[in-house]
Amino acid sequence: MNIANKLTLLRILLVPFFVVFVLAEARGLKLLGSLIFVGAALTDMLDGHLARSRNLVTTFGKFLDPLADKILTSAAMILLVELGVIRGWLVIIVIFREFAITGLRVVAASEQITIAAGTLGKIKTIFQLVSLTIILFALPLSIAWMLSLGKILFYISVFFTVLSGIEYIAKNIKVFDLSNI
Repeated sequence: MNIANKLTLLRILLVPFFVVFVLAEARGLKLLGSLIFVGAALTDMLDGHLARSRNLVTTFGKFLDPLADKILTSAAMILLVELGVIRGWLVIIVIFREFAITGLRVVAASEQITIAAGTLGKIKTIFQLVSLTIILFALPLSIAWMLSLGKILFYISVFFTVLSGIEYIAKNIKVFDLSNI
């Protein structure tokens, strides 16, 4: 297993620790959970860079990397619903989009078509990670303005979630053979 895939696997393995620490009563443990989230999110950038720059791209990595991202961000969003910080319907929209685009990619792959990440999808990811990070640090630090900022950025991430989902489907509708419905 190459270093890029090890980092991706590490991101998945960090999720239970992140969850347990964020749900802990002690403020210090909550902060540690937030730091774990940031560290795990940073491994996403690092493993992608290493895979591309060192020619370490593998089929396993292509499968595992987006899965690891979805596990980490979904865990964070579900935790924030559990803690009463963000609305469940917002998370449902995000998770619905992720399932829909993953399904689209699976169908495309079966037709030997690769669907690359688009600009709107990358913007969505940035807003998502930044908003979740701000909220996760605002909670144990009890900083109201920071929490409000994080929530606003999360709403913006949901907007880009919907917009990028529409873009992916519109650009790749040809993947579905609609004539045989």
